[in-house]
Amino acid sequence: MATHLLLRNGATCWLLRNCISQRATLNRCLHVTSSLDKTVSFNLSDIGEGIREVTVKEWFVKVGDTVEQFDNLCEVQSDKASVTITSRYDGKITKIHHKIDEIALVGKPLLDFDVVNEEEDEAEDSSSTSTTSDSSASENEEKQSAEACATPTGGRVIIPATPSVRRLAKEHQLDLAKVPATGKNGRVLKGDVLEFLGHVPPGTNVPHPTVVAKTPSGAPPAAANVSVPADRVEVLKGVRKAMLKSMTESLKIPHFAYSDEIDMTQLMQFRNQLQAVAKESGVPKLTFMPFCIKAASIALSKYPIVNSSLDLASESLIYKGVHNISVAIDTPQGLVVPNIKNCQTKTIIEIARDLNALVERGRTASLSPADFADGTFSLSNIGVIGGTYTHPCIMAPQVAIGAMGRTKAVPRFNDKDEVVKAYVMSVSWSADHRVIDGVTMASFSNVWKQYLENPALFLLH
Repeated sequence: MATHLLLRNGATCWLLRNCISQRATLNRCLHVTSSLDKTVSFNLSDIGEGIREVTVKEWFVKVGDTVEQFDNLCEVQSDKASVTITSRYDGKITKIHHKIDEIALVGKPLLDFDVVNEEEDEAEDSSSTSTTSDSSASENEEKQSAEACATPTGGRVIIPATPSVRRLAKEHQLDLAKVPATGKNGRVLKGDVLEFLGHVPPGTNVPHPTVVAKTPSGAPPAAANVSVPADRVEVLKGVRKAMLKSMTESLKIPHFAYSDEIDMTQLMQFRNQLQAVAKESGVPKLTFMPFCIKAASIALSKYPIVNSSLDLASESLIYKGVHNISVAIDTPQGLVVPNIKNCQTKTIIEIARDLNALVERGRTASLSPADFADGTFSLSNIGVIGGTYTHPCIMAPQVAIGAMGRTKAVPRFNDKDEVVKAYVMSVSWSADHRVIDGVTMASFSNVWKQYLENPALFLLH
């Protein structure tokens, strides 16, 4: 009887061990994920201002590259500004949907990712602490290099290079801006970095034709060939495309013009007295423009209809509470019109600082969509280029715009009928005649003129 019980218990233990072993094997072989396909599409997200399409200007990655979250993927150009698109995933790039200078639509795929499995990441992190330390050190170096590439005004100078070249530069703590580029359109290649570090002989890398002309400098000039130049077709992009849309809308507005002359003699003296204070406040050179902007804000407070917008659908006027004054800025990409926010609450020095910041960001192509949003009134200074009077076009949905001409020295009669030297600036206003009549625009101009000709009045604001 005892032997029988022993045999039965032994058989039971053997069955239990086999069941447990088989169950463990099944657990290891089963996958509970809903799909083994890890490829996801990275769609272009909405970048604001009602922008529905952008032009791809540069790719920072290529198919096969491995990227992490917040790595730069590409730079796109909208109608108003350049925007750098960053990654939302960790993974490997499997497909790029658009070539350079092609149009990308908001909500449509930019590229495809083979995303990293989170469970594998956790296993790798738990199995190797040294890898985590190396990656955190790499992130610190990346932040330092990003700060090193930042301009004094906060804009970034992006050096064209592939991720592998950037990784090589980081390993040697090298600033890519110092490396002479030989790639297409100034792209830094791996050979450029190696040559800069002295790992390969000088002259190993042959510059691309876009960097150095193919014709040797000592070659004799070709014989003159008289021929008729061929026509060239250029598709409108970026700022020019935005100008096409905005000016088409502008010409639907019934404009009327009003012009005047401003005696800037006292303002020139007043500005010269403030130059030293402005320099201490971070404004290297104080121009007339901050005074014109502040005077416009004061006049807008007295004539708020000039600071309104027209809603044709409801046939109503929207009076704007803030004075976001748009300023035309000439940039390498073309004429852009960002705005200075809340001019009604700022001093002349604060307006000058904001204006200088906008100009610098415009020169470095780092203006953001927020810089163009919610403008309520516009000023343009054509005097820096030349000319006196003009007929500026209103930027819808605004209802008025002003343009200042060149300030020039002319003879004028003073109160004693004596001929004196005066500095006179011309101004041209355009207003939406559906909303603003001539008397209102002239009265607004007179207030603006009063403050510029008597700059001591600025002390009251």
